[in-house]
Amino acid sequence: MSAASHGRAGDLSVGTAVGPSAYRRGMDEPRSGGPGRPRVVVTTTASLDGRITPSRAERLLEKGVFDRWRAAWPGDVDDLHEQRRAWIEEHHAPTVTLEGSGTFVADEVESAYAPAGSAPDDDLPADHLPRRAPRWFVVVDARGRVDWTYFGDDTTALLVLVCRSTPPGYLARLREVGVGYLVVGDERVDLAMALQRLGDTLGATCVVSDGGGGLNGALLRAGLVDELHVVTFPALVGGLGTPSFVDGPPLSPGGEPTRVRPLGVVTGAGGSTWARYAVDPS
Repeated sequence: MSAASHGRAGDLSVGTAVGPSAYRRGMDEPRSGGPGRPRVVVTTTASLDGRITPSRAERLLEKGVFDRWRAAWPGDVDDLHEQRRAWIEEHHAPTVTLEGSGTFVADEVESAYAPAGSAPDDDLPADHLPRRAPRWFVVVDARGRVDWTYFGDDTTALLVLVCRSTPPGYLARLREVGVGYLVVGDERVDLAMALQRLGDTLGATCVVSDGGGGLNGALLRAGLVDELHVVTFPALVGGLGTPSFVDGPPLSPGGEPTRVRPLGVVTGAGGSTWARYAVDPS
């Protein structure tokens, strides 16, 4: 869950267009994703150098960290967030927001439900969907690291993507608190399988990935990103290892960058921008 919302709105000056319906939709721009899966739309808010948090050691969910991060935003960022949200809702009507476990816990945190020598429980690695909801907050957590205190609300249900090697104690805990999960993969979460299951099981036609660079990078390397929406604010963070909005494994030697096609940009009065891109199939 990227920390991106509420605050003072600023006036907007026009780049190529303003407002959700002002972008002209290209005839070659599909509404669905790849074969057998929902469309994947990545959204992010980043500094001018692509950073999405002050440092790797800090989580934006921590109030002091987010307040310091937000202090660098001009007043136009909130307006751009709202325009982006409205445009995506109008054009794609997403029902799933996707996050990675790294949004909630530090890289080095291990599962509290994986004691040494614990054995798999054959009864647990089966899909568990105790409830249905109009919208879903879906988190990738193969290692069972997030100790949940949020379980959803009247309109949104929490769902965790796990795999067959996820600690059985964690799966038991999810069942105990009424949180659903889908088993998608053996040693790790298979994102392509997960997206297909989100479509087949939940009826999702669009998934918005609002997570960090690790999840976005994994989706990119797997060829699963269809569209990218970047709100960029005029500030620099720097720092070797500071998370960017696309991290993960580097390109292999001889590998080529993923090409994107610009689709439009809105420029705010404070110098922030909302740029939208289609990710061309490789």
